[in-house]
Amino acid sequence: MVIGTGKVYLHANWVHSLKEKRMIVKSITAKVQNKFNVSVAEIEDLDLHQSIVIGLACVSNSTKIANSIIQSVVNFIESNTEAELLDYQIEII
Repeated sequence: MVIGTGKVYLHANWVHSLKEKRMIVKSITAKVQNKFNVSVAEIEDLDLHQSIVIGLACVSNSTKIANSIIQSVVNFIESNTEAELLDYQIEII
């Protein structure tokens, strides 16, 4: 069993309230869950308005497939949000 995990760091410069941030995070997580078979949640900086950190996880039988899935999700998030992708980390366990 291979577990692929990822952290995606986003910055939404125009967000001025937690309500606006929640709308962005809900939109991203819903889109990712509908398109990919992964677990996704906001995991850090919950009280900071402009900082969004999203965690991802998938289970596979191959390191190559797990890496490919997480990379595809990162690319999908980058192309489907107005927030700026600052960084991301992928770890295969």
